[in-house]
Amino acid sequence: MASLRDRLTKLLDEPETFLDDGDSDLRRLAVSLLAGSSDPDVINRFCEMLSHDRDPRIRAEAAECIGLSRLDRTETLLAALDDPEEVVVEAVVTALGERNDERAVAPLIDLAYNGSTKLIRESAVAALGANGHVDALPVLLDLVASGPPQVRRRSVVALTVFDGDEVETALRAAARDTNPMVREAAEMVVGRPTPDWEPLELSAPARKESET
Repeated sequence: MASLRDRLTKLLDEPETFLDDGDSDLRRLAVSLLAGSSDPDVINRFCEMLSHDRDPRIRAEAAECIGLSRLDRTETLLAALDDPEEVVVEAVVTALGERNDERAVAPLIDLAYNGSTKLIRESAVAALGANGHVDALPVLLDLVASGPPQVRRRSVVALTVFDGDEVETALRAAARDTNPMVREAAEMVVGRPTPDWEPLELSAPARKESET
């Protein structure tokens, strides 16, 4: 027991020395304690962990820490989008949303449409909103009208970072969505619908999906 206390004390004092520890719980704690670091050596270790650590929780935690750093590690994050674990992909997508990097826009658009789970699609939509790149706007306008309910709801929030009549029209249309959680999200932005509101007319055919 004393040995464990000693290790935990050292972990608090020197977390970087535990990034290679054989105990995955201690490795994860070490990553958490180093979150927010912009030390290139620490961030490079996070990149190695994202690529190679056997514990998906730690890979996900490392991705989030990379996203919060000011160092350019976008290519490492993009490569990790192929991770087999959903929790890691979600974390990588969130990390990409933290970085105003044009290289992330096209992959995030692809995931917003074609992500393997609705949670990944939601995360991609949120990241596109956080990024705020102009290329994301037509995608969000499409998805707020044509995506599954969770994606439509998330698109409402993502659209709030953009301005313009088409955004206002899309949000007003969402306030009359058939799904209550989408309506609620939109009403928080534009209020309850009035009879003179016009629905959004998309310039391209919407991608239709089931409500399940």
